Amino acid sequence: MTRGNPGAFGRSPHAEQYGALVTTTPGTPAGVRWGTPQARGVLAATIVGSGMAMLDGTIVNVALPRIGAELSATMTGLQWVLDGYLLSLAALILVSGSLGDRYGRRRVFQIGVAWFGMASVLCGLAPSVQVLVAARVLQGIGGALLTPGSLAILQSAFAHDDRARAIGAWSGLSGVATAVGPLVGGLLVQAWSWRLAFLVNVPVALLCLWLTRRCVPESRDADLAGRPDVLGTILGAVGLAGITAVLVEAPARGIGDPLVWIAGPGGAAALAAFCLLQVRSTRPLVPPSLFANRTFVLTNLLTFLLYAALSGAMTLMVMQLQVSLGYSPTAAGLAGLPITIIMLVLSARSGRLAQRFGPRPQLVAGPLVVAAGMFLLRGVTPDASYPVSVLPGVVLFGFGLAVAVAPLTATVLAAAPDRHAGIASGVNNAVARTGSLLAVAVLPAAAGIHGEQYANPVTLTAGWQLAIALCAAAAALGGLFALGVDNSVLRSESDTETEHTMHCAINAPPPRR
Repeated sequence: MTRGNPGAFGRSPHAEQYGALVTTTPGTPAGVRWGTPQARGVLAATIVGSGMAMLDGTIVNVALPRIGAELSATMTGLQWVLDGYLLSLAALILVSGSLGDRYGRRRVFQIGVAWFGMASVLCGLAPSVQVLVAARVLQGIGGALLTPGSLAILQSAFAHDDRARAIGAWSGLSGVATAVGPLVGGLLVQAWSWRLAFLVNVPVALLCLWLTRRCVPESRDADLAGRPDVLGTILGAVGLAGITAVLVEAPARGIGDPLVWIAGPGGAAALAAFCLLQVRSTRPLVPPSLFANRTFVLTNLLTFLLYAALSGAMTLMVMQLQVSLGYSPTAAGLAGLPITIIMLVLSARSGRLAQRFGPRPQLVAGPLVVAAGMFLLRGVTPDASYPVSVLPGVVLFGFGLAVAVAPLTATVLAAAPDRHAGIASGVNNAVARTGSLLAVAVLPAAAGIHGEQYANPVTLTAGWQLAIALCAAAAALGGLFALGVDNSVLRSESDTETEHTMHCAINAPPPRR
C-alpha cells in the first residue's frame, strides 16, 4: 500500500506505481487534517449521506403495516417494497465505486444523494404498491451511488495519518441512524402517514448536498481513461441481482419456482462471465490485483462473516423479543440501542488504537468478543428479563463491534492503493451486503423456523438458540481469519520512519513481520 500522505491533493511517492489522485478543490498537499473545520465538514457530509440511507431501511420496516393497509397491498407486495430497494442496491453498489474513481468521488456521491432524495419523493407520493416498488428500485440506485462514495471520500480526502480516526468517527455516528430508525419511523407514521417516512429524506438530502459542495474536495483516479466497462457493469449487475433474488425469494417461493431456477443459474453464469472478463480486460471494473493483497482478501472474508452474523442475529433477536417475550415493535427495536451507543462512544478511539498499534489484535479480539456476546443471548427465552438476559449479551456484542468495525473498514481501504479507494469500498460494501442477504435468507431455514412456525414461541425459541449459536460461530471464524492480516497496514508515516531509523540503532529497515 502507499505509505506516504497522498490524501486527495498531491501525487503520492508511489504515484508511478499506483496512479495519481486529482482534485478540483484547493487544499494542502497532505490532505484534510483531523480537527480542522474542513475535516468536520467532510465528516458531516459523509455521515449525513450514509446515515440517510441507513435510517431509511429501518423506518420503512416500521411503516410496512400502514403501507399495506392504505394501498391494499398483499404480503408479496410488501416484500417487494423491501426487495426492490435491496436488489438494485446490491446489484449496482460495486459499479458505483468504480464510477467514483473514474468521474470523481464527490460528483458521484452528490448524484447519489440527489437521486435518493428525488426517488424518496416518488415513494412518498406513490398512489399504488406497484408505483411504490418501482420508486424503491430507483431509490436503491441512489443508495448504491452514495454508499461506497462516503467511505471513498474519507479515504481519499483525509491525510494518511488521520484516516483511521475519521473512519472510526464515521462508523460510530452513521450507526446512530440505524438505532434510532424504529423510534423515528414510529413517530413519523403516527404523526401523519407512512409517506412522511420517505419525505423526511428530502431535507436531509438537501443538507447533505450543501455540506458536500461546501466542504468535500474532489478526487479521482487520473489514470482511468476512456469509457467505463459497460459489458462488465451489465454482467456484474445481472449476476448480483440474480443471486440476490434467489437468496431473498427461494425460502418463500421454493426451489421449483421459475424465478428461482432461472435467476440462480443465470446470476451464477453472469458472475462467472464477469470474473473472466475482469481477468482478461486491460482496464477491468474490479482490478484483479486487489485480490493479490492477502490483507484485502482476509479482511473481506472477515467482513462477510461478521456482517452475516450481525444481520442474522439482529433480525432474529427482534422477532424473538416480540414473539416469545411480548415486546412491542418499538421496544424490540430499541433493545439493541446500547450497541450503537457503545459504538458511538468507542469507534473513533478504536480507530486511533488500530493506527497506533496495528489492526490485527482488534480484528482478532473484536469478533471473538462479538461471538461471546451472541452466545450469552441464547438466554433470551420466554420470561427472561431485559437487565439479566438481554442487556449483558447486547453490551458485550456492542463492545466487540466497537473494537472491530472501525479498524476493519480502515484496513480494507488501506490494503488497496489510494487510486482504487472507490472500487475497494464498493467491493467491501458488496461483500457486507451479500453476507447480510445470505444470513437473513438462509439462517431461519437452517434453524428450523419454517412458514408460520415463527409465531410459535416454543419453536421460535429453539430456532433462535440454534441460530444465534451459528452466528457466534461465524463471528469467531472471522476473527481467526484476521490472524493473517498485515499488522503494519495502518501505521502512520511518522511511526514507520521512527521504526526505520531506530531499529537496532542503525539506519536500516526493521525485520519483516
